[in-house]
Amino acid sequence: MKNWQIALTFVLTNFCTPFDTNLLTGHIYLFSRLSIVHCEPHSQNDYTMHDILIFTLLFGSGIMAGICNATAGGGTFFTFPVFIAAGLPPIVANASNAIAVWPGHALAVVAYRRELRTHPHGLRLSLLLGLLGGIIGAMLLVWIQNSVFLKLIPVLILFATLLFAFSDVIRGWLAKNPQDNQGLPRRGFAHVFELVIAIYGGFFIAGLGIMLMAGLQMLGVRDIQMNNALKNLLAAVISSVAALVFIFSGLVHWQYTLIAFIGAVIGGYWGGRIARWLPALWLRRIVIALGLGLSIFYALKYYG
Repeated sequence: MKNWQIALTFVLTNFCTPFDTNLLTGHIYLFSRLSIVHCEPHSQNDYTMHDILIFTLLFGSGIMAGICNATAGGGTFFTFPVFIAAGLPPIVANASNAIAVWPGHALAVVAYRRELRTHPHGLRLSLLLGLLGGIIGAMLLVWIQNSVFLKLIPVLILFATLLFAFSDVIRGWLAKNPQDNQGLPRRGFAHVFELVIAIYGGFFIAGLGIMLMAGLQMLGVRDIQMNNALKNLLAAVISSVAALVFIFSGLVHWQYTLIAFIGAVIGGYWGGRIARWLPALWLRRIVIALGLGLSIFYALKYYG
């Protein structure tokens, strides 16, 4: 094991249960085998204070992302800026971030497995569209130039922040205006909307959840628990296929991704317990303020 892997194992041993430690140490080994992709190796004595700071920030932001995604959402606002600050090209930072926050979607699917066993078979088309859109969105990220993506970062973050800020308003409006799921034209529009959402999710993951909830509501999924379950399933499908595209395209910096990934798993594991005493409203306000701040910062940086 390399020095950074040993250090992470030490952290996991002290902060996780034995089961969690064995599971996550397995992830360390797995990702270390994959770290030949976009990861420049260091010698054992080559780490600087800057490297240690970046590792710490990645691990801490991963924990915050896991907590946020398990409670209020918006975890990407914590991890993505750190990948950028680490000096990664914007596209590599976005691809690495998508994999780092992936555990939140996977764990959410497990949590809603009871509801998913009874989901309507007519929504299989939604899964297919999610699969297709996730691949298209990820391929767009692979093909786009870094200089173009740089200009999109402030817009994407601002868009995701506004979606997050007005998510309760959007949910309330959808609840008061239920869609007739028997109307063929309306369902056709809803499926087109789903495909667009999936493409967006494969390209940039932030804000995906509330958009998926809106699309499912348009399809007539009005039960909030079923809507959440299917939203998490679709988000997991979209993020999973996007992650595979990023991996096979060589866009992932595995060393940084692994550190944030483990932080996200730990944060997600403890997020449910923390949510019992941490007010979700205050966490939402922090995420919104962070998103707006990042939008302004990146706009001044890339447009100034």
